[in-house]
This record gives sequence, C-alpha cells and structure tokens, in this order.
Amino acid sequence: MDPHCRGDHLPSSDLENLEEAPPGVNGEVRYSRAMQPPAQHALWRNDGTAGDHPSGSAAAGTAFASHSPRRMHVAIDFGISNTDAVSLVDGALRRWTEPANGAPSHATVRQILDHGGVSLDALPWLAVTGGQHRALPPLLGATSVVAVPEITAIGRGGQALVPDRDGGRETPLIVVSAGSGTAVISARNDAYAHVTGTGVGGGTLLGLSRLLLGTTDVDAIDAMAMRGDANGADLALRDVVSGPIGSLPAEATAVNFGRLARQHTAAAPDDLAAALMTLVGQVIAITAINAARAERIEQIVITGHMTDMPSFRRVIDQVGAYYGTEMLLPAHAGFGTVIGAMMYAASLHR
Repeated sequence: MDPHCRGDHLPSSDLENLEEAPPGVNGEVRYSRAMQPPAQHALWRNDGTAGDHPSGSAAAGTAFASHSPRRMHVAIDFGISNTDAVSLVDGALRRWTEPANGAPSHATVRQILDHGGVSLDALPWLAVTGGQHRALPPLLGATSVVAVPEITAIGRGGQALVPDRDGGRETPLIVVSAGSGTAVISARNDAYAHVTGTGVGGGTLLGLSRLLLGTTDVDAIDAMAMRGDANGADLALRDVVSGPIGSLPAEATAVNFGRLARQHTAAAPDDLAAALMTLVGQVIAITAINAARAERIEQIVITGHMTDMPSFRRVIDQVGAYYGTEMLLPAHAGFGTVIGAMMYAASLHR
C-alpha cells in the first residue's frame, strides 16, 4: 500500500464541477468546468448495477486496488433506498450505487467495494454514513471505519459540489438532501446543523406512482413527467383567480390535483406523472426557500438522487424563478452525501 494514501487532505477545489468521462475511460470522473445533469438515473435502480457507468456494470472498469495509487479515499452511504459509494484515486472520482439491503456487515461492505473495483484490504480507513452505518464495528480487518454523521456528510457534500463560489466554504449554504425523504441542512464553514425537512421525497413519488401510474420505474416516471402537462390534473392560478398573483404567473399551480377534485374527468397518465413530480418538487423547493430565508442564507444547493431526474430539476428551476431564488443543481448531486462523508473523513486524516 502506498503510504501517501494515508492522511491526504482533500480541499474542496478537488471536486470542482465534476464531469463524467466518456465511455471507455473506466467509468471515471475527471474535473471540468461543465455542470451537466447526469445522463442516466442512479435513483432506486433494482438491478444492483451502477446506473451511470457507460457499460451499465458496477464491476466494469479498472480495479483501483491494483493501481498502487499515491492516494485513495473511499466512502459508503447506507441510505434507505440506495447504498452509494465513491472512490477518489489520484484525482479521478468513481461512483456506484446499488439497492439497500438491510444492515451493513463486514461481508456486505467488502462486496460493495468489490463492485467498484476497490479492495477493502488496501484501505487504511473507510468513511461510512447513512441511517445504518452505526451497525459497523470500528475496524473491518485492518481498516479503520470512520463514522460520519449524516448531517455533516450532507453539508460537507453540498460544499464540495459547489466549491469556491463567492468565498467557498466560508459562504453559508443551505444544502437540501432530496432522496427518499428530504432533509435541509445549514452549512457554515465547518458547522453543520439540521434546519428542517419533509417526508415528501422520492419515496413519496414512487409510492404515489405505483398507485396512480402502476409503475415504480424511475426512468418511465421521469419520461412521462417530461411529456405531460401538470395542469391536466392541477388547477393553475388562471383557473382560480383568472391571472397572476404577485411574482407568480398565471400558469403557476394554485391547487395540486385540484382539477381532478372538481371535474369528472380523468387525467392522462403523462399528465398525472407531471402533476406528481410538480407536487413533490414544489414541496421540496418551497421548504428549501423558507429554510434559507429563516436562516438568512442566500445560497441553496440541492443534492440527493431526486436530482438525477430532469423532470425534478425542471420543477426546481421553475419554482426558483417564481421566487427569484437560485437553487443550484450541480452535476452528480445524487452522490453529494457520500462525497461529503469522504471529504470530511479525509480532513481528519491529514
């Protein structure tokens, strides 16, 4: 093992505006100025593969453990729906995800790392976070397990995804983790605090989609929502007050699903999907904006696997425009929490 792997500090600029390498570059992520949304959804995949890998296989690409790199940093986030993992090896970030599968163990950690081409035995330390990370012991073989509180991981991840923006980590951020549910964190330099949250999130979207659309396939729901018109199920302001109110245009939502409540008509499936995404996205966006105002913080960044969906990003942008509030949607935001865990743990091992 290369001794330089131990104790490296990773400044936030190391993760500035990550861009996925083109197919054939071992699934790595290299640094770029481009900020593009992920091309595929990592969200709630059910096949155990890395959804955003060019080959579609979590095990594809070069096994980093065989590289003898000067530095290797690895983290796992044990979420409710997904288990996310990242490795940073000599300046290249690789990320992969698989469905959550109960409480983690030595065997499952080794398996998760194997899927990303990482050997547990090669790691001096491994960062872990998420709801079930406390089930792991302090040591896995000779590897130290660095438990990172989820609030810290979310906040640090938001900072890492938008570094050096008007002051970097010294600039306060509201970091929204939009996953199965939604958590809102304030990040002020190295201080992270839970501000608020909502049970509305990806789990809400999938549960209601199963009831209304007959599917929990994320790609299908997203495609339907992009094609549909939410006002096929919702009532807009123009339907209720015949025009705009304040900064809200006439087409803004007045009543989610209100058209179905007062008219004996059935909305098309695509319109239902659009209305569902509008409902979920609006709740998350308004929660974030209100939290930012309460905390007197100007900048908001949205992370979590909901951001993998273009239809969700569209709703966030729309609500932000209505209220004159920019909500940042950085590339690879679905892995914000696990990146934050890795960055925080690395700072402890300088």
